Amino acid sequence: MGSFSIWHWLIVLAVVLLVFGTKRLTSGAKDLGSAVKEFKKGMRDEDKPGAQLGDESRNDASRSSTVQDERDRDPR
Repeated sequence: MGSFSIWHWLIVLAVVLLVFGTKRLTSGAKDLGSAVKEFKKGMRDEDKPGAQLGDESRNDASRSSTVQDERDRDPR
């Protein structure tokens, strides 16, 4: 009664497929993959020196002023 053999794992896989179905397992795997990808991206961004938080806030300010300028020009 030691470790599981390949037959045990195949039976477990078959039961999991029957219970959850391939569509739900596929979507779960995609969600997990995208979560891991976002986590890695976040870790890379964190490692960059001088996090560009100041640049983002400047971009937001310039974006809002551009929207305001467009509203001023619109004769409606």
